[in-house]
Amino acid sequence: MNPVILKIGGSVITEKNSDIPERAKMGDIDRLSHEIAEFKSGSDSSIILVHGAGSFGHPQAMKYKLNLEFNARGAYLTHVSVKKLNSIVLESLNNAGVTSLPVHPLNSCLLDNGKLVHFQLEQIKVMLERGIMPVLHGDVVMDRSKGAAVLSGDRIIPRLALELKASKIGAGSNVDGVLDENGNVIRKITPSSFADMKKHIKGSTSTDVTGGMLGKVSELLELANAGISSRIFNASRKGMVSKFLYGENVGTLIADK
Repeated sequence: MNPVILKIGGSVITEKNSDIPERAKMGDIDRLSHEIAEFKSGSDSSIILVHGAGSFGHPQAMKYKLNLEFNARGAYLTHVSVKKLNSIVLESLNNAGVTSLPVHPLNSCLLDNGKLVHFQLEQIKVMLERGIMPVLHGDVVMDRSKGAAVLSGDRIIPRLALELKASKIGAGSNVDGVLDENGNVIRKITPSSFADMKKHIKGSTSTDVTGGMLGKVSELLELANAGISSRIFNASRKGMVSKFLYGENVGTLIADK
């Protein structure tokens, strides 16, 4: 099976820095859908799409302090919000000709003190076998110790990649890759070089409960330690998702050595 795993950040598909929550970038969502559709029309590769929440879900999670304490109302409102964005993405993909179905982490994942301890993958495997693209997203998830906690799309990727033996991993952000202190793209990061680079990689400057770029790199380094390479690239630029899918050297490579 060896699917391609493509993560699209919430900053790419929503107005994340806006004062008005739940604003989707419909033009970018439709552009990405068509780039994915074009690749799938000429390839037999399976794709799993994971998207961030951006201005959907993050404001609710922050308001109810879901990263600090259990709040059933906050969990409900956060999930409702991220499902709205997921539905928008799914409608765009299906309109572009990509048969897609949702996989909500609230219904398929379980945490324990923030750690992902269970992930029901059987429905994803059946979707892939039937030519359907599973579409997952950042979500609020039940937690044995905390009650509920936020599970970001970035944290979903390593588990999917390892369990399903992914062939390619890509994380589309709104910057050209991981940037150094001078604003230049770091072309390659390894576990051994990360310690020196870490101080130059910042978290998100917008409303975010998932750690921004630093959190993204940290999660993808788990894949590198397992011998699985990944890339962080700018999905806000037209054609970059296509270039990644077709195997071009875009953005920052995160590898084991």
